[in-house]
Parts: sequence; structure tokens; C-alpha cells
Amino acid sequence: MNSAITKTISFLLLIAIGYFLQKKIQGKERKDGIKTLILSLALPATIFIALLKIEFSWGMIIVPVLALGFNLLMYLLVSKLPLPSLFNLKEEQYRTLIMLLPSLAPGLSLFPFIMEYHGEEPLALAALADVGNKVFVLIILYSIAMKWYFDRNEIGNRNTSEKLKSLFKSMLEEPVNMVIAVAIVMLAFGLNFDSLPGFLRDSVDKMSLMMTPLILLFIGISIKFTWQQVKAIFSFLFFRSAIAFVISGLLLVLLPVTDVPTMILIVVFPQSACSFWPFAHMSAVNTLESAQENPIRPRTFDLDFAMNALACSLPFSVALILSVYVFEDFFVQPANVFLSSGIFIALAALPLLFSARWFKTYASRLAEERS
Repeated sequence: MNSAITKTISFLLLIAIGYFLQKKIQGKERKDGIKTLILSLALPATIFIALLKIEFSWGMIIVPVLALGFNLLMYLLVSKLPLPSLFNLKEEQYRTLIMLLPSLAPGLSLFPFIMEYHGEEPLALAALADVGNKVFVLIILYSIAMKWYFDRNEIGNRNTSEKLKSLFKSMLEEPVNMVIAVAIVMLAFGLNFDSLPGFLRDSVDKMSLMMTPLILLFIGISIKFTWQQVKAIFSFLFFRSAIAFVISGLLLVLLPVTDVPTMILIVVFPQSACSFWPFAHMSAVNTLESAQENPIRPRTFDLDFAMNALACSLPFSVALILSVYVFEDFFVQPANVFLSSGIFIALAALPLLFSARWFKTYASRLAEERS
């Protein structure tokens, strides 16, 4: 068994362990304690290291720009299509999916396979593309989440300067945003991670190492599956993959790329699992709403539904990415990539076509016609 598959199985095992620990870790306070460790220590440390280790040149700006373009296009498609009524989703669940589906987590679901199958050069390109994805998930999605918070909590009546002050204050209070600001200042002065004192580097490294196991355990602890939710989540995951295949196929046709590792990277990068970082933003909004004297119901986001979506997204993306690498001769052909998109659109529609709601509607119409 190769190392990429071994690492993937270990990821899924951590989710399973977290699931079986649900009876041991009950109560909102205990779960919030784990979430605080993730959002206040592990995630900020990981982002801080990633930003300070970036070696960027202006000639390579097209790579993160393309990744950011995918994020924005997926966001527009998911947010503008009339999908909630088709899948019988509540508004807070749909807003949750709008936050999650355009985001990417290549570090968890993709990087091990790139390294195993094609080595360091495509891995470096993937890391550079992830810069554009990070701009989207850390800054743009945070702004979107706060805008929804302002609108739903009737803060929209404030003038623009007051809303900007509230947004700026909320951003400053988030550890993730604070470390991004510090990293940007350091990079502006020509400093990187190695510029830090050794004891500080070691401390940040150790905090970062907690991120992956804590996130996967937390997902397992938090998931509460229902058939209705799983059906809707997988439909949206198939839809997301179908759109990603279309975008990848167009890039394969338009870009002057001929080497197989880069062509496969174009196909698999948009298929990465949903990122955990939008969950951090949704948690921040949930905290703000909980602190209000009269919290609105329902909340802006459904955090339990978000956990279920993350739990489904990781194995879904891993299985798909592994399939692409195993059959890479098939996926370097743009026509086959477009064909895969059509298949995934059909798979996305299956739960809708064969749902009990659809059959009930069909049966009632048939009875009316016969009468």
C-alpha cells in the first residue's frame, strides 16, 4: 500500500475515532473547548507558517488567480441557482453550503497524492494555487459571512461607516485574521518563518501539528447524520465536482500545457475537499449571535449541517482524486473530462429524481389525470 493511501486511511480513521468518542465527549462546553483549540491555536499557527513560507514571483501570479477564479465562479453558481426548494433545504443550511462548496482543502485531500504520484514540482504549483484559495476562504468568505450576519440581525440600518467599523472589529478579534496581518507585515519587511527565533518557530510548529488530528476528531465528534441531509450533501458534492470538471476541461483546452503531471493537477486541484476554514467564520458568526440579548432563530448558519458536509466531503474527494490518478491516461483527454462532468451532473440529479417527495408529487398528478 503506497504512502498516500496509507495517509488517507489514517485521516478517515481519525474521523471514525471521533465519531465513536461522541458518548465520551458530550455537552456543548466540551465540544466548544476543542473548537476553541482549533480556531484559536492550531489553525492560526498553520496559516502563519504557510504564509511565511511562500516563495512568490509575479511571473507565477496566473496560478493563484486561476484558483481564485474557480472559487468565485463556484460561489456565484451555488448562490444564484434556485437549489434550496429543489432539495428541500432550510435557508440556514443552504447558506452553510454556499460557504463550504466553493472552498478547497488541498492540504488534507490532495497534497499526499501529488507527492506520491508526481513528486515535488506539481506539489509546488498546487501550493501556489492554494494561495488564491486562501485569499478566498480567509478574506472573501469571512466578509460574506459577516454581511449575512449584519443583514439577518438588522444591523443593515446602520450607516456604512458603522458597519465597516463592526466588520473591522470582528476581524481584529479573530486569531486567524490577526496572524494573517502579522504575516503580511513580516513579508512586507522581507522577513520569513526562518527569521523568527528558534524557540518561537518550535512553538508555532507544535501548535500547527495539532491542526489535522484535532479537526478530523472534531468532525467525527460533531457529525449527526440524517438520510435527508446526506442525500442533499452528496447531490451538491456531485454538482460541485461536475462544475469542477467543466472548468478543468476548459483549462486543458485553452492552456498550453502538455506534461501529464500538470494536466492531472489541473483536473484534481478543483476536486479537493471542502475547507474547514469557512466553518471558522460560521462559528464566529454563531458566537456573535449567541452573545446578543435576544438571539434570532434560526441562526445564520447550521453548524451541525456544516460538520456533516465536511465529513462527507473528505472521503468523497479522496476517492475521486485517487481515481483520477489511477486512470490518469483517461483524464488527460479534455473530452473525457467533459464526459465525466456529464456523468456527475446525472449523479447529482438522482437523489432529486428518486426522492419520496418526487414520487409523491408524481403519484398525485397521475391520480388527478385518471380522475
